[in-house]
Amino acid sequence: MILSGKIKVGLAEDNLEFCHILKEFLESNQDLQVVGVANDGLQTLEMVRTTNMDLLLLDMIMPKLDGIAVLERIKKMNNKPRIIILSAFGREEMARKAVNLGADYFIVKPFDLQILAQRIREVCGLKPETYVKYPKQKINKEAEIEQEITGILQNLKIPPHYKGYAYLRRAILHCVREPVLINEVTKRLYPKIAEEFNSTPNRVERSMRFAIETAWNKGEIEYLHQLMGYTIDERKGKPTNVSFIAKISDRIRLDYKLRS
Repeated sequence: MILSGKIKVGLAEDNLEFCHILKEFLESNQDLQVVGVANDGLQTLEMVRTTNMDLLLLDMIMPKLDGIAVLERIKKMNNKPRIIILSAFGREEMARKAVNLGADYFIVKPFDLQILAQRIREVCGLKPETYVKYPKQKINKEAEIEQEITGILQNLKIPPHYKGYAYLRRAILHCVREPVLINEVTKRLYPKIAEEFNSTPNRVERSMRFAIETAWNKGEIEYLHQLMGYTIDERKGKPTNVSFIAKISDRIRLDYKLRS
């Protein structure tokens, strides 16, 4: 329980813009202090080892080590912080596994930032009357876009624990931000994702392919046709990695009226 002073929070989130939003919001609260920021799983473990914190906000999908792998390693440490999982998908089995590995709370994106601050205080043992309430603040367009990408992949029934799920999610987000990447998939996009996840371009390509084939084989053909239109090769019955990423990123850009 936090008896006095500020709640020291460690932040583990690979989306740099969203990470900045979270940090800025948390530090706008007089009783919360961000004492460390990490953008991948290995950085998160190092931050937990070297930083005195009361609570860790942990994104479930990160490069190098995902949230589950981080939880497994933190569980073996002494002086473990409280942990709140930030997840773009709310599957019951994933939440149960996280709690079994030591997570104290599981919150699904997108969420109200004020609710997050309230949960931080509750997990750290503060009663409602002991903290000041602040005006509501919503997650911005960047986080909404990430949530939409996640929703599409979930609707396609691609299992979140597949490496291809994380690679596709990241690739689509990169192409929403920088559409020219879709014309440089092998030269820039695959190597970029491989570096972020400590993998290789060939493994990234194969994992994406397997994830797309899994979506097709699970019978979500109608939904895929709605997404892909005429970009699907009817002889093979499956969209290519490039057409899959391009079509979804283009759709999201149009939805949010983003400029190239």
